[in-house]
Amino acid sequence: MSQTLCFLPGLLCDARVFSEQLRHFDRSSAIDGFGARTSLIDMARHVLESGPERMALLGHSMGARVALEVYRLAPERVDRLALVSTGVHSLQPGEADKRHALRDLGVEQGAEALVDQWLPPMLSPPHRDDPAIMAPLRAMCIESGVAVYTAQITALIDRPEVETLLPSIKCPVLVAVGGEDVWSPPAQHAAIAQAIPHATLTVVPGAGHMLPVEQPDALNAAIAVWLAQPTRH
Repeated sequence: MSQTLCFLPGLLCDARVFSEQLRHFDRSSAIDGFGARTSLIDMARHVLESGPERMALLGHSMGARVALEVYRLAPERVDRLALVSTGVHSLQPGEADKRHALRDLGVEQGAEALVDQWLPPMLSPPHRDDPAIMAPLRAMCIESGVAVYTAQITALIDRPEVETLLPSIKCPVLVAVGGEDVWSPPAQHAAIAQAIPHATLTVVPGAGHMLPVEQPDALNAAIAVWLAQPTRH
């Protein structure tokens, strides 16, 4: 059975974050956000229930953590795996407090205030002032809303340990990151790639955390190389 390229979005995002990838690749689809699910495992089950039988699975940010849970639950359904702009570390000191502070800001002042504080640092500095990039991202995240943010940070705070999963991954793996990503920096991705047998690391200049939107052509080129890699068993 042939594989389908399936994209998994991150926190407050939906399929729109992969617009340029969906336009570029035939036989591709995207999970249109994870809504108010409060568990990465529940999100992974949603992918398995609604996604194609065999997948080339690309997750961005939180979506990459979901992709790892999909692989843990059903590795036979994942032909290849791409982890983009993400992390694999367990909960860090102070992380929950920072996420809860943004939640509280959203509850008190609305989704616009939450997104306007959270989103700009996710992009490289030139893109923060580019309305063609920022405006659609801002609208998408505001539309998701405070309740979705609250649910999804619950999932991230309660995330399962994955560092011991990485050495067991046998399929072709792409690890990709923007060179100006301050949320999940290149060094973090180099460590992820080193922990996975035969993983390939791609660092894309001129992009921050929102790599699929900031430098879509460069990411698409890396995806094409990854899709062409032979499957390992």
